[in-house]
Amino acid sequence: MDIRRPMSQTRLTLNRSDLRELLDISIPMVVSQGSFALMVFADRLFLSMIEPVYMAAAMGGGVASFFSIALFVGVMAYANALVAQYQGSGELHKCPRVVSQGCILALVCLPVIAVIAFFVDQLFGAMGHEPHQVALEQAYYRILMLGAMFSLGKACIGSYFSGIGRTRVVMIADLLGVLLNIPLSYALIFGKLGLPELGIQGAAWGTVIATLFALLIFLGFYLSPRHRLKYRVLESFRFDVGIMRRYVRLGFPSGLEMFMNVATFNLFLLLFQSFGVTYGAAAAIVFNWDMVSFIPIIGLNIGVISLIGRYVGANDMSRANGVMTAGFALALGYSAVLAVTFVIFRIDLLNVFSSSGADFAPILEIGSFMMVGLACYMMADAAILISGAVLRGAGDTRWLMITSISLHWLMLIVQVVMILILDYGPKSSWVVFVLSIIVIAAAYLWRLMGGTWRRPERLARVMLEN
Repeated sequence: MDIRRPMSQTRLTLNRSDLRELLDISIPMVVSQGSFALMVFADRLFLSMIEPVYMAAAMGGGVASFFSIALFVGVMAYANALVAQYQGSGELHKCPRVVSQGCILALVCLPVIAVIAFFVDQLFGAMGHEPHQVALEQAYYRILMLGAMFSLGKACIGSYFSGIGRTRVVMIADLLGVLLNIPLSYALIFGKLGLPELGIQGAAWGTVIATLFALLIFLGFYLSPRHRLKYRVLESFRFDVGIMRRYVRLGFPSGLEMFMNVATFNLFLLLFQSFGVTYGAAAAIVFNWDMVSFIPIIGLNIGVISLIGRYVGANDMSRANGVMTAGFALALGYSAVLAVTFVIFRIDLLNVFSSSGADFAPILEIGSFMMVGLACYMMADAAILISGAVLRGAGDTRWLMITSISLHWLMLIVQVVMILILDYGPKSSWVVFVLSIIVIAAAYLWRLMGGTWRRPERLARVMLEN
């Protein structure tokens, strides 16, 4: 494949065909990611009916569990770009081989995940949380980690279907998983339908069971006769040195970036919760509403990665420009509407999580301030996700890794100094968090609008299998 001919530079021109194509592939992913947000939202809402500390513990334990597998999920998820690149170049038989290499990587990584889980489990108490909250966090975390292999397998095969453009399969599997999870978690939390009353452990078991259920649905589509024949799936169950090299070379920086960034967010969250249960509960509520913006744009992010990867494989960078423009138009427009909504109706949105058995006024006070900050950084978040999707789909994962990790850890160091050394309060900490996201967005946009990532020789190296 020749990628040496001149390519158009970055031009943000919006046309209907690019917008329609991106919407066609992204809307199912928006629904899919939105269903995940609904699942987490419902779990925390159910737990808030017990006590605010249960909701705070679910957020702490949930973020910690994702942190523990984030490196590996990030590597698995790069199957989206790899598969899209092979699809664009017409090498369909190599698409399922990516899944096989991903499964091999996942099995190799399980012992490492077990070691990480052992040390992270000890971290809750070390962060100064109240003993009751620590016990709840550990119970929730341990059960989620039992389902780590299901999460890795689901990330790999879901990314495969995104890469070949069959995002409706992802939507169906995730929606059915959520339709199982919400009533199951409710029944397990409160002891309904003859099931035991497990509290926060019930929420965790509901998540693990729903993840396994969704994975089985994916496998049903993957092994269906029509799909097996088109992509020669049965020939793919083997080790492929060339594809494995590409998976590690491009996927590992992407996975490491996710891991380190989730680590900084998790540590920031644990630091913020050290201000007390009130602030931890407020953060849980605000980040629940943050998901209403963030998670659907993750769906758009996945669609952009898939299409950019496809056009890199097909050597059609003019279409890549159109996809990039459409992605920004949709993400920024959506975020702007939600930002205004979150400022105007912030008190009503916070009150959704109020319970009659607890004093909600302190949570409402700090939560109202944090909701304004959320509105301030939402469009920056959208810019990060779309810029990162374009760069990741084009294989610029090393720059993303270095820049993103550096800026996120700089933010964390500033937070440690402010909270633990200078003894600044939660409002100052939140303002710095908001400003940090805006700085990261500016760095991503600077890289995107430059020409380095799209040079023909760089794109040629991206497609090499050595």
